Amino acid sequence: MKKLFLLISMISLSQVKAQIDPVKYPTFTNIEDALNSEKTVYSMSFREKGLFNLPPQIVKLDSLFFLNIMANKLEKMDHELFALKELEILNVNENSIKYIPDEVGNLKKLTTFSMNLNSLTSINPNLAKLQKLRAVHFDANNLNTFPEVLMEIPALEEINLQGNQISFIADKLDQIKNLKFLNLSDNQINDLGNLSFPENLKYLELQQNAIIKLPENLFKAKNLEFLNVSGNHITEISPKIKGLKNIVSMNLANNNLKDIPVEIKQLKKLKTLILTGNPIEKSTIENLKTLLPETQIYF
Repeated sequence: MKKLFLLISMISLSQVKAQIDPVKYPTFTNIEDALNSEKTVYSMSFREKGLFNLPPQIVKLDSLFFLNIMANKLEKMDHELFALKELEILNVNENSIKYIPDEVGNLKKLTTFSMNLNSLTSINPNLAKLQKLRAVHFDANNLNTFPEVLMEIPALEEINLQGNQISFIADKLDQIKNLKFLNLSDNQINDLGNLSFPENLKYLELQQNAIIKLPENLFKAKNLEFLNVSGNHITEISPKIKGLKNIVSMNLANNNLKDIPVEIKQLKKLKTLILTGNPIEKSTIENLKTLLPETQIYF
């Protein structure tokens, strides 16, 4: 499992780096080279340097907008980090950090914050001061509730909380108005109550939890395109599934489903339906194929 999260964090980093022009913004990997550069330094990476602390001189690089300090031996976030007021992208994946200091609120320009594979048990409320945040990655930490501070950042478009111990989500999720991607897979969620989801949500990952029933409000997510609830304990799907008008892919594998409501035929954009690992009879599958002639059904 740890190797999987390592792969995910590496992919995430590569996607972020793809946004940076390497000619216009070369990434320095040595603090001395950065300090001696005749040009302004915008991008810095200390990846896998065996660091226990950040170099104090980093405060002189006050134009940094990208900083990668992943895969080191950091146990805390040094105060020098919060002097970098121009930071937009911060990657602290794969360290041993247990908490986020109050000073995180100083990084007003931060848009992407990644702290996968650390030891966080909570998220500092001062994160709410970062109203420009678009993406947060807190996969594989020790969180046991959905960080409510994220509900105070309506600009967020992507939230990754895979591989924690989250069992509770306050019913304020729809306050994150711009949220498009939400990953809560591999947690300990068993009851979503009647949780409301943001109107702009497109991707929802809830696989590998202990969910028995999907909330009715989920079927009001008219912009949802990809839904993965595989590996849960779901016994039935509401006829209100017809509300997912833009759904393209639905993964219901490895649940306890014996039937799918006929209302699913109204999902005209559905291209992929995965039902493997459910106790569904062959006759039911054949009926589904008739109802959904344009859908690839896996069973």
